Amino acid sequence: MFNIDKSKTVSILSFLVKHFYAFESLFYDCKNINYPKQKQAIFALWHAHQCALYANEDRGSLNVMISKSNDGDIIAAATEHMGIKTVRGSHKRSGAGATLAMLEKLEQGESAAVTVDGPRGPKGKVKDGVINIAKLSQVPIIPMTWYSPSKWLLKFDTWDEFRFPLLGVKTIAVYGEPIYVPADATKEDIEEYRQKVEIALFDLYQYAQENFDELRKNN
Repeated sequence: MFNIDKSKTVSILSFLVKHFYAFESLFYDCKNINYPKQKQAIFALWHAHQCALYANEDRGSLNVMISKSNDGDIIAAATEHMGIKTVRGSHKRSGAGATLAMLEKLEQGESAAVTVDGPRGPKGKVKDGVINIAKLSQVPIIPMTWYSPSKWLLKFDTWDEFRFPLLGVKTIAVYGEPIYVPADATKEDIEEYRQKVEIALFDLYQYAQENFDELRKNN
């Protein structure tokens, strides 16, 4: 029976995904709405909206946390090819080390992106990791969402309903107001801020749905 070593399989898939994303990027059409004026931020978004990060106006200083897994290796290859830096780890796999690495990047003046319901859900439930990073770094959280009514913004049958823009679909990335978590925030405070980020993300998505045409036209 013909077998391919798992590491070789990951390498092959990484190569294919990287070049497919590179091709798709030629047609990427996303308008930023209310993009933050401050240089440094922690962008908080749903796991399904990862492709929105390509619209970031300062990708060279943006760091995104990606799990240490075979799937993560493939995603990281595409992410880095698009000019976005990666910090590897997750809650269950080297999470503490990845958080420290992310804090170090923030201390150096760079920005971060956190998929707040990742890496495995539940979908639409913000975890407190992003709140703790904001508390320790004193860098504001910027909620962001991504939307298009087009059927060509593909929705996959995955736990997060991952979105992927196909060949020039028009999308918008909408950014919320900064959320600052005080350095002396208590456990109860952290839960309140977690809920605040979660509500902001749902509200942003609804706003994007209701105002898509106007936002695309006027920005």
